Amino acid sequence: MTDTETDEKFVVDDSFHVFDTTLRDGAQREGINLTVADKLTIARHLDDFGVGFIEGGWPGANPRDTEFFARAQQEIDFKHARLVAFGATRRAGGKAAEDPQVRALLESGAPVITLVAKAHDRHVELALRTTLDENIAMVRDTVGHLREQGRRVFVDCEHFFDGYQANPEYAKSVVRAAAEAGADVVILCDTNGGMLPAQVQAVVATVLADTGARLGIHAQDDTGCAVANTLAAVDAGATHVQCTANGYGERVGNANLFPVVAALELKYGKRVLPDGALSEMTRISHAIAEVVNLTPSTHQPYVGVSAFAHKAGLHASAIKVDPDLYQHIDPERVGNTMRMLVSDMAGRASVELKGRELGVDLGDDRELVGRVVERIKERELRGYTYEAADASFELLLRTELEGRARRYFRTESWRAIVEDRPDGTHANEATVKLWTKGERIVSTAEGNGPVNALDRAIRLGLERTYPQLAKFELTDYKVRILEGRHGTESTTRVLITTSDGTAEWSTVGVAENVIAASWQALEDAYTYGLLRLGIDPAE
Repeated sequence: MTDTETDEKFVVDDSFHVFDTTLRDGAQREGINLTVADKLTIARHLDDFGVGFIEGGWPGANPRDTEFFARAQQEIDFKHARLVAFGATRRAGGKAAEDPQVRALLESGAPVITLVAKAHDRHVELALRTTLDENIAMVRDTVGHLREQGRRVFVDCEHFFDGYQANPEYAKSVVRAAAEAGADVVILCDTNGGMLPAQVQAVVATVLADTGARLGIHAQDDTGCAVANTLAAVDAGATHVQCTANGYGERVGNANLFPVVAALELKYGKRVLPDGALSEMTRISHAIAEVVNLTPSTHQPYVGVSAFAHKAGLHASAIKVDPDLYQHIDPERVGNTMRMLVSDMAGRASVELKGRELGVDLGDDRELVGRVVERIKERELRGYTYEAADASFELLLRTELEGRARRYFRTESWRAIVEDRPDGTHANEATVKLWTKGERIVSTAEGNGPVNALDRAIRLGLERTYPQLAKFELTDYKVRILEGRHGTESTTRVLITTSDGTAEWSTVGVAENVIAASWQALEDAYTYGLLRLGIDPAE
């Protein structure tokens, strides 16, 4: 393929590249350990999203990456992306055509190859232990050989910005050598992540003017500026951005693919994704987080669950008139949704909007809304929080609206016992006494903790009346000690997440006793779960 050809697989044109390196650079994050199957799954997600290039790893450097390239080309029908192999220039004093590492890059079958090259004079002399001239020769020889073999070549100039500060002429000579040898793009790497946007913009503009090479940017996030540095490089003329999903990467990470792409599409007006792909961004972000087994950042720009969450009453009042007044974009454009948070900062508009979100019509009853607002503030003063407990808030809302609480069962008493046995093990047993539909039920169960035992006892006692409870499962449990006189005497708040296999909901309980707080949250959890299934209350 010549430099001017456009591959038919590209949905967007070749004038601007979105290059993803999650599978290579992103995998270097502490806590990420990808199997070949994981890498294949992530590659499919990235291709669905519509990035132009997916860097799969370093074939020949380890068996896992070698296997990935072999399987990816057999098992994935790439619709948008080109698969990229990563490797280094040939060794000093050798020939690219005879270098085993270069041969492994060709044997990977990847149509595009990214070569890492030293652009910092001290790194050449201290790390490569060769001369500056030989380093230039290594770049020319390796790029030229790969081009002769029909591969498209990108060159990552490692430590470029630090090298430019130390010896700008030599750093630029590496860029020229790569471009003259046939590299399609030369990427300026802020490998240590120490640059700031104004510095990046100035350097990229100068290098572009002095070399005439097509430039890209690879920014690490050590100053918290990777996304800003990437966009500053684009402002200066870079037409190739290297990013990782959710900003994964070594140390504190890389430029985050999702805010970079969203900024390019929504703020710069550049079409860098296929039609409709941007609205899949939140789903793709969360799906990749699941594969790498890391909890998605709730406050990540654009795709975090809190990215369009509003808490202040003043914000809610404005949003009720026009959502754009406190949102920089329509969240649906990136596949996200607006959320209203109900707290002691809530005003009437917050409650009305949250009720609408939950499907509870409060009408124009100002007295009712005012009563709910005061009830929320009173309960939050006691330690309750409804930001992460929508189910408990909806039950409160319906109680005020209907004038009575919905009850599927009534609690007579409960008891939880923890027994410390001589052999060092513990036994946890709970007994609950409940009333439902005029019947008194006494149920006892064991569990791996007192709360788990209570959870099992409730279900065991009520499943005959409400068989739907058999599908309910406690999936998350959080405890927080609130301010108090002493640690063990302080007020405790418990948040519980429950699932029925198709949906999840969260409830809250507050008490001086952690088990009592847990019981409140469990009562709300089962009540809400039955309510959402449309089951008629017992009383």
